[in-house]
Amino acid sequence: MNLFLNYLVVTALLALVLLPAGLGLARERRIDRQLRDAARRDAEPTETESRGAFSQEPHTVVVAQCPLLS
Repeated sequence: MNLFLNYLVVTALLALVLLPAGLGLARERRIDRQLRDAARRDAEPTETESRGAFSQEPHTVVVAQCPLLS
């Protein structure tokens, strides 16, 4: 029984250490997915643009990059 409790304590500590990293990874993936969806939505021409109602050139999508991370 003592061996089982030791394993249980080690597993709980490992989970506590890995929890912040897992939550941060999930948050980063969610933000990346939102940016990717926004870029696709901005890049797709609307119905009126595809019929030639606007004479402007199509918009180019530029993803902003943080200068601290590059």
